[in-house]
Amino acid sequence: MALLPQLSSPVTLGDQAYAAIREAIVTGTLKRGEKVTERGLAESLSISATPVREALRRLEQDRLVERTGPRSVRIAQFGKEELREFTMMEDVLRALAARLAAEKSTAAQRREMSDCLDKADALRGALRDADPGTDAERDLVLEIQALMRHFHTIVDRASGNATLIQMLRTVDAFGSEERRDSILSEVRGEHSKVVDERYRQHRVIYEAIAAGNGERAEELMRAHSHTSNVSRIATRFSS
Repeated sequence: MALLPQLSSPVTLGDQAYAAIREAIVTGTLKRGEKVTERGLAESLSISATPVREALRRLEQDRLVERTGPRSVRIAQFGKEELREFTMMEDVLRALAARLAAEKSTAAQRREMSDCLDKADALRGALRDADPGTDAERDLVLEIQALMRHFHTIVDRASGNATLIQMLRTVDAFGSEERRDSILSEVRGEHSKVVDERYRQHRVIYEAIAAGNGERAEELMRAHSHTSNVSRIATRFSS
């Protein structure tokens, strides 16, 4: 077989546009069902329309946007049953990632997991002293949630399986906005104890990973993911 030319892979404007728009969708800056145009996105990113067009083609493949016209798209929305199926896939994938992380994680990755949890614990202490309903409380909740999201990212990365990581990255994009809304609605009130228990589960999962107990880590992560996903679906379709 003839040798093919070697290609360089610099980060292009299209790559940057894809990452920026995807993050805006995942975090809820771009709302589900919102209609956007190539021109509007390009102006917001201060770039030309060409890399935005490239980014939107990739986001269509990810099913995060739906084409509505030659130069416009709508941020994708999903029904209850479709979202439930996404969460079923996520539960399985996250459980497998935890098992592999227990078997393959490095000492540095385990330290990173522990440091992430320690930072979150410190913020939890501050949260207990925050006045309910204030911006300070909301900011602390979102900071803690971001750390928990980072914890899961470290676990995923520690699995050492590029295909699994990509699949998790895909399913994760379908629910971040619901996770944020769910935790904000539950952190105070009758569901606060449930939130506390879900939070504590991260430490137990870490301990199983650190101990190299893949079966235990998988079991714990599957239960944790399922509980979290049931809650966010209920929040999304409560109205």
